[in-house]
Amino acid sequence: MSLARRGLDTLRRLPFYNHSSGTTATTKTLFGTQSARAFSTSESTFTFDLTGEFKTHELETGPATEVVVTKEELWSMFELMHTMRRMEITCDNEYKAKNIRGFCHLYDGQEAVATGIQFAFEPADKWITSYRCHCVALARGATVAQVVGELFGVTAGVTKAKGGSMHMYSKKQNFYGGQGIVGAQVPVGAGLAFSQKYKAEMEGHPDKMNVAIACYGDGAANQGQIWESANMAALWKLPLIFCIENNQYGMGTSIDRHSSITEYYKMGNHIPGIHLDGMNVLAVKEGVKFAKEWAGSGNGPIYIEAKTYRYHGHSMSDPGTTYRNREEIALTRSTRDPLEFVKKCLLDAGFSTDEEIKEAEKRIRKEVQEGVLKAKESPRPDPSKDLMAHVYATSLEPHAPAEYPNHIRMPNYEKSYFASGKMD
Repeated sequence: MSLARRGLDTLRRLPFYNHSSGTTATTKTLFGTQSARAFSTSESTFTFDLTGEFKTHELETGPATEVVVTKEELWSMFELMHTMRRMEITCDNEYKAKNIRGFCHLYDGQEAVATGIQFAFEPADKWITSYRCHCVALARGATVAQVVGELFGVTAGVTKAKGGSMHMYSKKQNFYGGQGIVGAQVPVGAGLAFSQKYKAEMEGHPDKMNVAIACYGDGAANQGQIWESANMAALWKLPLIFCIENNQYGMGTSIDRHSSITEYYKMGNHIPGIHLDGMNVLAVKEGVKFAKEWAGSGNGPIYIEAKTYRYHGHSMSDPGTTYRNREEIALTRSTRDPLEFVKKCLLDAGFSTDEEIKEAEKRIRKEVQEGVLKAKESPRPDPSKDLMAHVYATSLEPHAPAEYPNHIRMPNYEKSYFASGKMD
């Protein structure tokens, strides 16, 4: 099959805003008319119709098809998503300028998934994801300077330059990081869900638990460790959400070529599942909200498939155009962009004007640039002090000081790239 034909077939598979009718402005697309149907309720809230956004598996009910959103909430969604987009575009530029090295997996195009999860979650809910974790760290409370600083390998980084692009982490914010091994986060996610169940039972409210979510891509969906985690989660009725961010490609292989099952929300067999449009932040929020209530009430785990799309290649070493054509990418940007959708919602609800949105975009762009400059001012770690910190502790007491074991031979710093200035 030719690349152009494969690209057209992929376009036909892609999710789009499939509302039955619309009362607001519409956009003509290859697939017909795209509309965000909305009903005004008050000056500070607005009701959006999500009819057609969800498909369910092994469920008698599903997420609400009408969602009431406040002006503050919708603006906060837009600002977080636009910050994510600007940060990832900046990371792309910094990588090309060789200020960021090594692995770097960007999230632009998928912002609605992380944002929708964040707005459905409570701070006590636990979250673990794949190596595409920059924007999840940001959603969970990290700053641009901390995220970009981690990519620069400086002490301002969210994990003090010890994690890099794939291993951002914050226990304080119940973000348990990105994982460098495909699918490896899911068994850890099952452990996080076990801790939530254990805590709730100890506190006497086993039917009202906080949950854990394990996010992974379609390329990881057939990993054996995920099946094992699902089996254990179902046996023990763990409050775990299996969230497949289906961006249509496992690295450079389309879903119909790498998976015999392409309806990922049904992969749990008897475990319930929800399919939703991962480019619609309101649909993601409502879908995750339903899943959180289901799993947190003692019903056991649940699957979510969020159909989304990544604009960049799999990583910065992948141009992203050898297995899909530019027409496919451009069409998705022009008709299904998650940021354009939330901007349209702001306008339809009367929460903003075009000028106000443009001013916010300028402000956010400036804030991202300031965060990057702050990260660049941060020093690199001192190997003599920081290399073994948080590795070997002198005791089991919390925050005990670190020690340098005598069985570990330290590198010869004088002969390293750092001393020669080649890493600057």
